[in-house]
Amino acid sequence: MLKRFMALSASLLLVGGLLAGCGGNNTNNAANNTGGTNGAGNTPTDSSKPVTINMFTASPEYTEAFNAYIAEYKKVKPNVTINLEIMQADYNTVLKSKIAAGSTPDVFQTTAGGDIDTFAEYSADLTNEPLAAAMTDAVRSNMSSTDGKVLGLPVKGNLFVLMYNKKLLADAGITEVPKTTAEMDDVITKLEAKGITPFANAYKEWWVWKHIFQHFVDAAATDAGTDAKTLVADFIAGKTTFKDHPVLSDNFFNFIDTTVKHGTDKPLERDSNAEVSDFALGKTAFMTGKGAWDEEAIKKITPDFDLGIAGYPVSDKAEQSQIITGADQALRINKDSAVAAETIEFFNWLYTSEYGKSWFSSVAKVIPPIKDAPMPDLQMPKEMEEILKTEKSGDLSVNYSLDTFHQKFGELMQAYIGGSKTKDQAIDEIQKAWIQFGSAQ
Repeated sequence: MLKRFMALSASLLLVGGLLAGCGGNNTNNAANNTGGTNGAGNTPTDSSKPVTINMFTASPEYTEAFNAYIAEYKKVKPNVTINLEIMQADYNTVLKSKIAAGSTPDVFQTTAGGDIDTFAEYSADLTNEPLAAAMTDAVRSNMSSTDGKVLGLPVKGNLFVLMYNKKLLADAGITEVPKTTAEMDDVITKLEAKGITPFANAYKEWWVWKHIFQHFVDAAATDAGTDAKTLVADFIAGKTTFKDHPVLSDNFFNFIDTTVKHGTDKPLERDSNAEVSDFALGKTAFMTGKGAWDEEAIKKITPDFDLGIAGYPVSDKAEQSQIITGADQALRINKDSAVAAETIEFFNWLYTSEYGKSWFSSVAKVIPPIKDAPMPDLQMPKEMEEILKTEKSGDLSVNYSLDTFHQKFGELMQAYIGGSKTKDQAIDEIQKAWIQFGSAQ
């Protein structure tokens, strides 16, 4: 539980890369007529008394979008004031300090999956709220605790892929996106023959590593005849090791080695913004470790950028090259907040009103985490829809471990490509970290 999590924080601080959310107040129209039973958000609130909701987020990229729905909700509930506090690099450190001091924000953010249980004792139960019914099935699962309670809500759906520049691949005479490791080797040869650098990386960031790694975890689970959730649980329990899964011990490390050898210079100095810039300016053909949230930034740099998406070539089995969809970040409503009912009511409005449905696609320009909402007018979501008509999506296995583990994992991989740890040393320490930090239990 969180007490264990707090104890870990002194030695392992989480930073950056998290998507945070916001809170709100009470609603009086569509939200209150959209199902639900007797949750707190369905209790009528007093629209005459002043209400202040404090939101603590770590998503500066969505500042304008958040402020847009705050302003819109002010029209619905003039008595509500929503204070938006945004942090990034030190977000998790400060959040843990706030919780330890008994000043948990009205709305705060965590990762989904395992962290749903970690923060359960601080989170309002949203199971019977209209907002929970509005979520897609996959997203609702990502927001649910092990006992089935919906304790979080996402600000967006997500998409994890290997992005590619269609023009550069065409310039190199490449007509098919590589789905196997052998095909990727061939593509690299063709790109470099044209003077094109294959990979943009952001290996200075700890969180990009988990986005790559999960594709290989899915393949390892398939090879083992199980599912990713079970496999990760076995790693956390110490029941299996990397040596039992060549797609992890060999293919994953080989892929990382390949991206470093055939990528931009000084990979440990390239952060997320630098990687996006490298890719958007046409300096590389592929971009690793990222997802749907990057398209807007790419198009701001190069408006006519022709962007493609694909699964990672993780093995010699083309069917294991899959895009991954789901929700990996959760907003949490403090169950002990004096304005918990008003906050839940706000999110019911956001998730069920016509404005809310359009907000995801037209204002935030993200993949909606709710049913019956349009996709944003962007290439990646459109291509995702086409791909999923004929192919299965991979499992969002990043959700099955805590970010305490994922940060340590990223640091160990940074040490590996930096040369201070051998592959065997990195693997040994990753396995130990999985057991130490992998679960909320």
